[in-house]
Amino acid sequence: MRHKGIYIAGAFCLLLILVQAGVRKNSAAGPEPYLLQLPANFPKPVYDFSRNPLTKPGVALGRFMFYDFRLSKDSTVSCGFCHQQFAAFGHFDHALAHGVGGQQGNRSVPVLFNMIWQKAFMWDGGVNHLEIQPLTPLTDHNEMAVDLKELLQKMQADTAYRSKFKAAFGSEEITSERMFKAFTQFVATMVSAGSRYDSVMLKLPGAVFSEEEKAGYTIFQEKCAGCHKEPLFTDLTYRSNGLPYLPALNDVGRMKVTGNTDDNLRFKVPSLRNILKSAPYMHDGRFFDIYQVFDFYDHGVKTTTTTDPLVKNGIPLSDKEKRQLYFFLNTLTDYAFISNQGLSEILIN
Repeated sequence: MRHKGIYIAGAFCLLLILVQAGVRKNSAAGPEPYLLQLPANFPKPVYDFSRNPLTKPGVALGRFMFYDFRLSKDSTVSCGFCHQQFAAFGHFDHALAHGVGGQQGNRSVPVLFNMIWQKAFMWDGGVNHLEIQPLTPLTDHNEMAVDLKELLQKMQADTAYRSKFKAAFGSEEITSERMFKAFTQFVATMVSAGSRYDSVMLKLPGAVFSEEEKAGYTIFQEKCAGCHKEPLFTDLTYRSNGLPYLPALNDVGRMKVTGNTDDNLRFKVPSLRNILKSAPYMHDGRFFDIYQVFDFYDHGVKTTTTTDPLVKNGIPLSDKEKRQLYFFLNTLTDYAFISNQGLSEILIN
């Protein structure tokens, strides 16, 4: 489609923070800077690049580690094993996260994109900094189950890893700080803002909604935008949406982090970007079809003391409205993002 090429050329602006904080630092000597491009219609990222300026070898190292199965206890699970690019770096075929030895968690795998606009991570916001987020899946016994000290020793003994760390950080020393910074550099490049919705919002030539999509957008604005705010399509808050509690999982949501009963059953509002590619849905992955989600909001909400006022009475949706909403949500799919070879495990060296 003609407008896609125009979008790629014109819809992004250079990351000036990076130019000012990173390029100057590395201009005389050191690794080549990575010039991240950011969407013109997005707010300023909250991640502080001045403390971890992006470099090409740093991003490459993070990408290499992301897809390296050897980072797990038994070398069977990588970050990319659960965070699959074609599913917007979610996991399409399992309701719940799973890891080494067939272990299973009690939450679905969250998607990974636009992380540099977030201050807290995980479904309950239990991790408050992007650079330490990888620590949880690496060490969780249900996921990669690795001992961090042993992992660093194993990496330090590997010639390829020593070479990659030297290229990224100037010496062969492998530390947890450097490892997490490299992970973050790669994850920072996971920017999804190239959907047809974005082209329409930027008024690019030839980019328009169909009548069904336009009607769906109106429904979205009336019934969904209170929580899923544009352009990120999440307000990054924690809410209880009236999803019936599953005793088998015994998951109380954000209350596990804060200890506050007012946070019982509250979970982070997920982004709707790439939503049709990132099933299953909800924090426990109970819905595998978006129409099941529509039906839930229409007539499945169970009200508790913490259920959000915006959904406590349900969100009535006729069959026609569900169809139109589906067509609009389809415009949020960023095909360039989910097929970007710069983010894939293809040709990793």
